[in-house]
Amino acid sequence: MQRITLLIALGAFAATLFAADPFTGTWKMNAAKTKYTTGLPPKEQTIAIGVSGTDITMTGSGIGPDGSKIAMSYSFPLGGGAGKVTSTVYDGVVGKTISPTEREVSYTKDGKAVYTAHSKVSADGKSMTVTLKGTNPLGQMIDGVAFYDKQK
Repeated sequence: MQRITLLIALGAFAATLFAADPFTGTWKMNAAKTKYTTGLPPKEQTIAIGVSGTDITMTGSGIGPDGSKIAMSYSFPLGGGAGKVTSTVYDGVVGKTISPTEREVSYTKDGKAVYTAHSKVSADGKSMTVTLKGTNPLGQMIDGVAFYDKQK
């Protein structure tokens, strides 16, 4: 009986930790703050980050700098590692947790890393800074910093 009680308590504690992930929620790009030194940022972008079982899930949509629709969807393990691409031009994704408020995601094409997004959530949890470098989903070289405001 004590083992069952302990397992239930550990499960509840783990669920609380996952729910408290500062990345989870809906984020909207703040176009006024977003600055690229190479290439052009999207005109608008919204991303939703969640936790499903032992994976981090991400879906994103928006409008590219050329007016085209952009969309992506993928997941990777909470502890980091290779993930599963659901919808994007990339054929692979690898996530890495650096700290509770900092992550890095690398995107691969034909087995080669071509794009990296280094994300950091602010101390108050209301904004996120994403440093981007490589070939974006439209095939353009970019280097810049995107700023996101938490919506929910």
